Amino acid sequence: MLLLSLVLVVLDGAIANVALPSIATSLGAHPSDTVWVVSSYQLAVLVALLPCGALGEIYGPRRVFLFGVALFTLASAACALAGSLPVLVAARFAQGLGGGAIMALAAMNLRFAVPQRMLGTIIGFNAMTIAISAAAGPGVAGAILSVASWPWLFAVNIPLGAVILLLGGFLGNMDGVTRRLNVGALLVNTAMFILFFSGAEQIASAPISGAVLIGSSILCLFVLLRLERNTTAPIVPTDLLAEPGFRVAVIASVACFTGQMLAYVALPFYLHHTMGMTPALTGLYMMPWPIATIIAAPISGRLADRIKTAWLCASGGALLATGLLIAGLSPPDAKAIAFLIGTTLAGIGFGLFQTPNNRILLLSAPKARSGAAGAMQGTARLLGQTTGAISMSIIFALVPVDHAPKIALVLAGLCAAVSAVISLSRARYETAG
Repeated sequence: MLLLSLVLVVLDGAIANVALPSIATSLGAHPSDTVWVVSSYQLAVLVALLPCGALGEIYGPRRVFLFGVALFTLASAACALAGSLPVLVAARFAQGLGGGAIMALAAMNLRFAVPQRMLGTIIGFNAMTIAISAAAGPGVAGAILSVASWPWLFAVNIPLGAVILLLGGFLGNMDGVTRRLNVGALLVNTAMFILFFSGAEQIASAPISGAVLIGSSILCLFVLLRLERNTTAPIVPTDLLAEPGFRVAVIASVACFTGQMLAYVALPFYLHHTMGMTPALTGLYMMPWPIATIIAAPISGRLADRIKTAWLCASGGALLATGLLIAGLSPPDAKAIAFLIGTTLAGIGFGLFQTPNNRILLLSAPKARSGAAGAMQGTARLLGQTTGAISMSIIFALVPVDHAPKIALVLAGLCAAVSAVISLSRARYETAG
């Protein structure tokens, strides 16, 4: 049931991009405005993650998780019925808030439902599920749009959400921890991520205003930390970040996902502009990465139960860096053999890194703080991906499109190498298994 909820959230995030041209035509909207159908969802998830982690700890993870599923399902119905772009964007924002609750508390529910000795394996299946859903998103969207209109992309969530709500009764009913919810901190947290996301959207086209917005978000972070300086369980989990293993895992995750997003944006442009491939062939050559990740993630989960996760993460980051550098620096060849080898290595490395890093993020926190740990895990991923997208926008603004993908792949490889070095530094904080 928890895996199905992740499928629901990740798949929905991956399919909307494909529908943007259809949405623009159907609703009579400008194509540039329809980007907010995607952006509003991503922003809402980012805004919701840390507060929902705190709410899950206060009111119980099952209750807040199922509220998130219900909100996501109702918002999906609103998306399917939307008759204008503003209504659709608002419904997508509500969807993202529900998705944030699901992503933040799936890990906490998982930790209470599964014996600790099996956590590495189950987290591996989680990573595999997310990889499969992300990889399948465009294909699922294309299949639905070939037989139905775009509202059905959101309507299919309704029966899935209903099934998850019905199965929610099987989750353990864990009590929350009585403590005061700091409403002021929630508002500052929301402003912080809205400012950061808005700045990221503008940094390439309007660098000064984008930088001011990002700077304002950093100021909000300082205000938030000051507001919660005497709080035992803050929204931004400074108590968990004080633990070296957790802190290192968060930093490594941000670095790794920065490289991943840089590569994911650069690879299609590399194949199209440098290799001269058609869109169909580009999609085919993009497949080895997610397939390799799907295979590597559960294997990595089993290994994480037996050996130090720092070694696994460092090996994964190193493989990811090697693969990206091979793909970016190898001379183009007719069959793109070097590219395929590079992206396959990158996929293996990404799967090898992701599962044990998620494991250490979850197990470094006390059970009562599992909500904050799960929320921080999702926040680190989204911050890394947003940073990667910002970096790609800047590269495209400064470098001709024919050269930008190779530069981005090299930079992505360097980010992955940084994640490997950071992960290796964690070895002294943990024991095997």
